[in-house]
Amino acid sequence: MPKIQRQNVPPALLEHLLDRIRSREISADQLRLFAEWLDIAPEVPNDRWFKRFPAMTVCGEG
Repeated sequence: MPKIQRQNVPPALLEHLLDRIRSREISADQLRLFAEWLDIAPEVPNDRWFKRFPAMTVCGEG
């Protein structure tokens, strides 16, 4: 299974993520939880996937 890429994120994707953080007013606490999850280098399915946090859901594909 692939792992989530945390380094060398394409600029367009990073801008998309920052826009979502601003528009949905995602709190620093939620971002901290997300960062801690990323720190464990989680494996994700090749298909669509979702990770639920207390106040947000992160999704991706492969």
